[in-house]
Amino acid sequence: MKSGAPSPAEEAGKCVQSSSPSSSQSGRVRFIVRTGLIAALHTVVTLIVLQSMTVFAWGPVQFRVSEALTVLPLFFAEAVPGLALGTLLANLINMSLTGSGVLGLLDVVFGSLATLLGAIWTYRLRKKNILLALAGPVLLNALIVPAYLPVIMSALGYLEFYTIPLVGISAAGSFAFMYLFGVAAVGFGQAVIIYALGLPLVRMLRKTRVVQDAQGGNASGA
Repeated sequence: MKSGAPSPAEEAGKCVQSSSPSSSQSGRVRFIVRTGLIAALHTVVTLIVLQSMTVFAWGPVQFRVSEALTVLPLFFAEAVPGLALGTLLANLINMSLTGSGVLGLLDVVFGSLATLLGAIWTYRLRKKNILLALAGPVLLNALIVPAYLPVIMSALGYLEFYTIPLVGISAAGSFAFMYLFGVAAVGFGQAVIIYALGLPLVRMLRKTRVVQDAQGGNASGA
């Protein structure tokens, strides 16, 4: 070996150093692209549900089929910002379509916050118990949405939806009753969608190549 020539170890070190920035940049690009795709998917599905299932997609009793997508943080970190961004965009577009005005911003801000916190919960607990991990979107939406929903519904003249089914008791005269009814109603709707539709979606996603590749062949232990 000629004097001053780099050793194989030094050459390998240079290769690692030169490839690391490229690999890191590729990872960032992949993260951004996947976040955008999830956001777009959630936006489109949510808007379709809001426009086609109006009665069952908005109000204290909600069955938004798009909430099944909240299982995605079990598999992808990108789903956390992606779902939150998708909710924000869908609520902004729906606000303009329905003409709910400034009050619609409550749903834009706090609805997106509920989605973000729920997604963080699911992602953090993804390697624990799957039922507990998916409880995040149920609980966070149940606790946050009823706190502002009566304000919007009151302004739009929809407080009759706060008549408690079967017993016919109106909760519209008391914010405390409206909130408690909303917690139960929103939580029930979320649970039905997330567990009845989300769990089958989880089983289906586990079989896909993109999830297997993202999780090294093991979907986050979920």
